[in-house]
Amino acid sequence: MAGLTRYLPILDWGRAYDRHAFLSDGMAAVIVTIMLIPQSLAYAMLAGLPPVVGLYASILPLVVYALFGSSRTLSVGPVAVVSLLTATAASSVASPGSSEYIAAALALALLSGLILLAMGIFRLGFVANLLSHPVISGFITASSLLIAASQLKHILGIEAAGHTLIEMAPSLIGNLGAVHLPTLAIGATATAFLFWSRKSLKPTLRALNVPDGIAVLLSRTGPVMVVIASILIVVGLDLGAKGVALVGDVPSGLPPLSLPVLDLSLWITLLPAATLIALIGFVESVSVAQTLAAKRRQSISPDQELIGLGMANMAAAFSSGYPVTGGFARSVVNFDAGARTPAAGAFTAIGIALASLFLTPMLFHLPIAVLAATIIVAVLSLADFGALMRTWNYSRADFTALATTLLVTLGGGVEMGIIAGVAVSVLLHLWATSRPHIAVIGQVPGTQHFRNVLRHEVVCTPEVLGLRIDESLFFANARAIENVIQQEVAVRPDLRHVVLNCAAVNSIDASALESLELVMHRLEDADIRLHLSEVKGPVMDRLKRSDFLQHLTGEVFLSHYQALEALSPNMRDTPQVSLRPCKS
Repeated sequence: MAGLTRYLPILDWGRAYDRHAFLSDGMAAVIVTIMLIPQSLAYAMLAGLPPVVGLYASILPLVVYALFGSSRTLSVGPVAVVSLLTATAASSVASPGSSEYIAAALALALLSGLILLAMGIFRLGFVANLLSHPVISGFITASSLLIAASQLKHILGIEAAGHTLIEMAPSLIGNLGAVHLPTLAIGATATAFLFWSRKSLKPTLRALNVPDGIAVLLSRTGPVMVVIASILIVVGLDLGAKGVALVGDVPSGLPPLSLPVLDLSLWITLLPAATLIALIGFVESVSVAQTLAAKRRQSISPDQELIGLGMANMAAAFSSGYPVTGGFARSVVNFDAGARTPAAGAFTAIGIALASLFLTPMLFHLPIAVLAATIIVAVLSLADFGALMRTWNYSRADFTALATTLLVTLGGGVEMGIIAGVAVSVLLHLWATSRPHIAVIGQVPGTQHFRNVLRHEVVCTPEVLGLRIDESLFFANARAIENVIQQEVAVRPDLRHVVLNCAAVNSIDASALESLELVMHRLEDADIRLHLSEVKGPVMDRLKRSDFLQHLTGEVFLSHYQALEALSPNMRDTPQVSLRPCKS
């Protein structure tokens, strides 16, 4: 039963489900449904798909995730970044709006679902660690700017094209003379109101003595208010006849079952994009899920999240949807609204299904500019421009990865941006680890502690050199360690012992082991013995499987202090005040 519970978390939380959880989940579902309806329509449009596809992607995937997901409060559905990735990938094989384009979106959902599911079964969640936080931050910020820029044409009522900022900017500027004023009025007003409602509506309602619960609920309905108001204005002023672009006919009914096209060449073409969608979606989902779980002292299983998200995407592929993942904004709303279990997602799916059945005819007169405004406000809240300065102050290497990802994404597109960010991160990591920090250490007077001679007032003995290696030893840094030891030995004519403090060494690969053997033989030729201290158990286990310890000219000491006691007894007997400070 325990093994089945791992793959079906509902068997765990479902046993304790009660009336209180039902009421909490139901209230959260109402709030998230209100938020999700306009967002789903907008994100489908961003993906280049008919708006109703966004509703389809918000029904069955939510139910499936409720069965397989490990997070109690993650809300799954269409999100901005995945929608942008879907549009980029699908437009490379078909024209937006065509049946082939929709088929490509279904194939992306199925492929990304299969990738996530396979990663979950084989417990490969660690693969997402290749996407560092600076890379993700730069990617999301750049993607937010790209998405916002791509929606300006709908706000302005003009034609524009391009997938990068370099392509979009000239197109937008060149068509400014054709701005459609009624569309601009609706789009600009909707954008301004949505920004205001996001930040100021709740405080304003509280100032008017509106009960807190109602104030929170009303503050979440800003997009719905804009949708209703814009439809009434369009109908009342007959703006559709005056050139304002409208959503038009939205089919009503539940999602039709679909079968993704089984075209091997198409799958091969879309596989890189599907992999990127899977990884980006997983990282975003797990980050949100872990943050929210920690607030309630709960935990999630990243590997089970892979399975839950994989099954949700496969459900989207077979219910006329497109790739989905856990959304930051709606998950926070779900959490704040009091969701206790994944059943809240299933209840949200019921709400979206009811909207698909009964509300879609009312969306005919919805201006596309309002959906564009919804997207712009949502994505710009994800951009973190302050990360540039924070990362610059903390780490130049991380700043380089962040800035590279941001600039390449803006100039070359989302796929090139994330690939460039990962590549730069890996190269910077290899560069940093190939130059390990190696400290000459001395004894803190009157203690058994040893510290860097350049940072602390410590004492040494001329016949013993203590070196602390602050890095695991592997092929990339083996030569650097050889050079440092050689340099330090060359300036110490009285040296008889070199002790490598391995407290920070977690592993030693075969290349590094050969380098240590070479160092040992060079030291032996100079009548100097090599010793090790504070070697970790796993490292010692691997050393024992080689013949290195059998030929070691020195010893392996449990602590660096024991090494100094054994190799320099006069230091123990000499008053500390008479010993001179270390000099490197």
